[in-house]
Amino acid sequence: MRKSGLYQRLLGKIFPLRGIGGMQADSSSCILKNMAGDFLARLNAAPVLCDGATGTLLYAKGIFINRCYDELNVSQPDLIRGLHHEYLQAGAEVIETNTFGGNSFRLERHGLAGKVREINFAGAKIAKEAAKSFDAWVAGAVGPLGVRIEPLGKTSFQEARDAFREQIAALLEGGADILILETFGYMEELHQALLAAREVNPRIPVVAQVTVDEEANCMDGSTPEVFAPRLQERGADVIGCNCSVGPVAMLDAIERVRAATSLPISAQPNAGIPRSVEGRNIYLCSPEYMASYARKFVAAGVRLIGGCCGTTPEHIRVMKSALRATQARARRTADAQVKTEAAPRAVAAVPLEKRSHLGAKIASGEFVAMVEIVPPKGTGIQKELEGARYLKSVGVDGINVPDSPRASARMSNQALSLLLQQQAGIEAILHYTCRDRNVLCIQSDLLGAAAVGIRNLICITGDPPKMGGYPDATAVFDVDAIGLVNIVHNLNRGLDIGGNPIGIGTAFAIGIGANPGVPNIDEEISRFEYKVEAGAEFAVTQPVFDLSLLENFLRKIEHCRIPVIAGIWPLVSARNAEFMKNELRVSVPDSILERMTRASSPEAAREEGIAIAREMLVSVRDMVQGAQISAPQGRYSSAVDVLEALGGTGVGAD
Repeated sequence: MRKSGLYQRLLGKIFPLRGIGGMQADSSSCILKNMAGDFLARLNAAPVLCDGATGTLLYAKGIFINRCYDELNVSQPDLIRGLHHEYLQAGAEVIETNTFGGNSFRLERHGLAGKVREINFAGAKIAKEAAKSFDAWVAGAVGPLGVRIEPLGKTSFQEARDAFREQIAALLEGGADILILETFGYMEELHQALLAAREVNPRIPVVAQVTVDEEANCMDGSTPEVFAPRLQERGADVIGCNCSVGPVAMLDAIERVRAATSLPISAQPNAGIPRSVEGRNIYLCSPEYMASYARKFVAAGVRLIGGCCGTTPEHIRVMKSALRATQARARRTADAQVKTEAAPRAVAAVPLEKRSHLGAKIASGEFVAMVEIVPPKGTGIQKELEGARYLKSVGVDGINVPDSPRASARMSNQALSLLLQQQAGIEAILHYTCRDRNVLCIQSDLLGAAAVGIRNLICITGDPPKMGGYPDATAVFDVDAIGLVNIVHNLNRGLDIGGNPIGIGTAFAIGIGANPGVPNIDEEISRFEYKVEAGAEFAVTQPVFDLSLLENFLRKIEHCRIPVIAGIWPLVSARNAEFMKNELRVSVPDSILERMTRASSPEAAREEGIAIAREMLVSVRDMVQGAQISAPQGRYSSAVDVLEALGGTGVGAD
């Protein structure tokens, strides 16, 4: 992933877009549609009717959902041409190309990543041929990439923009008159699509549409008061909403969009919320109902009207009649007073030294000592509680609580962390993974953790479910560790996942994981850089058995160094060492394996494992700023035995 910053701003001035030919708007002129370049002038004169759903019709015609619908432009062009004709005959003045998923990321899932140009060029050409005799506009349809981009994913802004540029270039080459960027839930991804469109052709009209929930918020939490002015600032020509909700909820959203921008507005709602009928999702809004809301959308200031999922040519036909009968004319807005919310401002984050005991020690450069306590598989926590009290008594700084390690089913580590803090009086360092939570749940969890007094986090992606005892369990992975750090960093600054203010910020000390022993160390360093850029403040490594790998890692991160806490693992047997090396992919040198193999009894093996861990701890003491000691099989005394190698340093210096 190529580095491009957390939230790039559009630099420079976007070229103002004018209709080709300079034709002035005239609502009585019958030649307004003769030139595609006058699309924006036509919008200013009167509402324009777009088509409806593509996928709905294709499914109704027997095309199963496991097919790549975009590829039908190449393999079944007559089918797609016929679909366009149905909408044109129903009265649509704009038809969208069958290319919603025509980017390289989505096509790659079907083995078609190399056919981006062919599929999009064909889609635009088919639509252009169909629209010719109807004097209609062709809109190149561009949907989201289907992957997460920075700051919430590993795909960079540049990679996203390149993918959009490739698709858009093919659509315009095939004859698209305008672009409709639709069903976007994340502002940063839509921003890259807008930039790509302007790079391909600065003068092409661009409709930027987001998808919203029942509360009118985007998936990233952006409200109409935030996303509308932001899209206007970033160069969209038309701003609107499509998909996800039916006419009622979309009208509420559109009214708020109208108050926040002076640009023309678009609306393409679903034909209601789908209902499951005999195993199929059916959209139940009648054509007459959609038509009644078409009039309401026009009265609210909408200029481009159409439909999304569940909308058929019959819906469009009745909507056309309703618009023609009422001769709706939305008020002009060129000189309207625009009411926009000020861009949300971050609050100052609480200084690291004031967030927690651990944060204070890290900020002051002191050596920190942490011990891992794994949550139980049941509800009893007596052993863990007694262990935490014992560890506190010997001066351990904090308890590291992993989140269902190796995808095992265990008690919530957040619940255990809270109980340990309340009943043992020692700080917890909460491992927080992305595996089981979407971004909404992540924000909810983190706000709850902050409210109950958890102050230390280690942000990690998490082990996939297939590693554990429940391989059929599903994972979420809305974001990876990089995106998670971004979320926590913003929460510390009083901003939610959509960049909206939440009041007082959280006060988390932000930790991350690192693995000095991975085969592809350059990729690990690259991800480390991104995590630091996102806001990471300390790192905890995987168990260290090979000092040369740790030394190499530390050299490679000198340019982005944050305090590093070394993981130390007291091996308990030769089998344990083999498991670490061959199944967890931790670098365990042969010399370590040999020492563990020579142990004559289980007790001797445990003693040898403690001796090795003590040697590692002493060796890394001056290289890092702390140690996390694991306690295999819940043997907390073994962890203390290891820490005693530091003498009076680190332990007992509370």
